[in-house]
Amino acid sequence: MKRIVTIQDISCVGKCSLTVALPVISAMGVEASVIPTAVLSCHTAFSDFTFHDLTDEIEPIVAMLRKQQIDFDAIYTGYLGSVRQIKIMSQVFKEFKTDKNIVVVDPAMADYGNLYKGFTQDFADEMAKLCGCADVILPNLTEACYMLNIPYVGDNYTKEFIKDVLVRLSKQGCGYCAITGVSFDSHTVGVMSYDRENDSFFEYYSQKLPYSFHGTGDVFASAFTGALMQEGFSKEDALQIAVNFTVECIRETLKNKDYHWYGVDFEKALPKLIKMLNDRKTENQ
Repeated sequence: MKRIVTIQDISCVGKCSLTVALPVISAMGVEASVIPTAVLSCHTAFSDFTFHDLTDEIEPIVAMLRKQQIDFDAIYTGYLGSVRQIKIMSQVFKEFKTDKNIVVVDPAMADYGNLYKGFTQDFADEMAKLCGCADVILPNLTEACYMLNIPYVGDNYTKEFIKDVLVRLSKQGCGYCAITGVSFDSHTVGVMSYDRENDSFFEYYSQKLPYSFHGTGDVFASAFTGALMQEGFSKEDALQIAVNFTVECIRETLKNKDYHWYGVDFEKALPKLIKMLNDRKTENQ
């Protein structure tokens, strides 16, 4: 069985970060290991919450895992709460990176043109350095613009602009860059990616629903990384699975008139995720 270690925070209530990553990756038939960076009572979109920083615990945990000679097929980072945590991740990558595994970074730090509360351009600059050490990065357009230190253009962009952003991101060091939440019309939304090794672009879109929910970026990144662990799946296969699953999560949420505002009902979409994997495996045979 493949094994992923995902490194991010966990909220006791709130469908994001590890609360999403653990069940999604596990449902895909992949062992999910964790290195928690913080424990919150509920995620930061709530009006109030408790926060316990676990930065001092990360390096001892990594040292013990190395002592036990535990390896991972993928290292996947999500929300990191400080520049110090970003710098520690660079060392974690050096500890666990091999020629056979893959590093995926979701630079969860911004959306809709703004950095999350407490983050600055200096934080984005450090995140850009971390992304340069990854094999795959999954920013949204806001995050990509901050990492390149260029103006955010809102929804007023062209396909050529997205391609240029992708190429510029790749020049920071990452070989495979994907921008999530890309949309060129009112009906579809999806992802565009750039593979530097092959100098090739890829794009995939699904239905655009007139709703947005907290945590869908975590749903996407978790499904993508889990799909990458499936035998014979390409990065493009994984991107398509992640897009389709994220849309299904929103659909399932909207079926529930009493849905919780703080996240999507991804749990109800997990059977569809498993079917997507099985269907793609059949197609790839």
